Amino acid sequence: MLFLCTGNICRSPMAEFLLRHRLDDLGVEARVASAGLLEDEMVPTADAIAVMAALGLDTSGHRSRRMVVDELGQADLVLGMARMHVREAVTFFPPCWPKTFTLKEFVRRAEWVGPREAEQPFDEWVAKIHAGRNRTELLGSSPEDDVADPIGLSRSVYERTAAEIGAYVDAMVELGWGSAP
Repeated sequence: MLFLCTGNICRSPMAEFLLRHRLDDLGVEARVASAGLLEDEMVPTADAIAVMAALGLDTSGHRSRRMVVDELGQADLVLGMARMHVREAVTFFPPCWPKTFTLKEFVRRAEWVGPREAEQPFDEWVAKIHAGRNRTELLGSSPEDDVADPIGLSRSVYERTAAEIGAYVDAMVELGWGSAP
C-alpha cells in the first residue's frame, strides 16, 4: 500500500505509520509506504513528529520521498490524502487508476461493498470497490474526500488530522483484515 500527499512530511507518513502499526498488531504482513509530490529527503514537521510520538509512533527518522512510477505500479493499493493526489498519480501513471483512491473514498466505497471475505484476494476486493467509479468524481476538492493539510497550522490541527487519519485507517483495517488471525 502506498499513501500519497503533497510533501510526504505530514499526512501520508501519519497514515503509513498508523496502518503499519495496526497491521503489525494483527500479524498481517504488508508493504506499507508513503510518498509525495514534492522533493526527496525533507524531514517531517516538529508537530507531526510530536503528535505521532504521543500515539507511540516514532516518525522522526522518516524522510520524504517523491512519488515514482515503479511504486505506483507495484502497490496493490494507492491512497491519496486528497483528490489532487489521486489525480496526480493517475496522470503520472494511468494504469494505477483502478487501485487509486482517496483514503476517505476508499473507506466509504469499502463500506458500501462490504468487508473483504476471509479467503478473498486483496486485489479482487479492491476491484469490487473500484467498480462503477467515474474519474470526473475526482474533479475539484471535497471535504468528503480530502484530509485537510495541517502544514503551518497549530499542533491541535495536527492532532485532529492524525485522529481523522487514524479513524479512517481503523475502518480500513476492520473492513480489510478484521478477521485476521
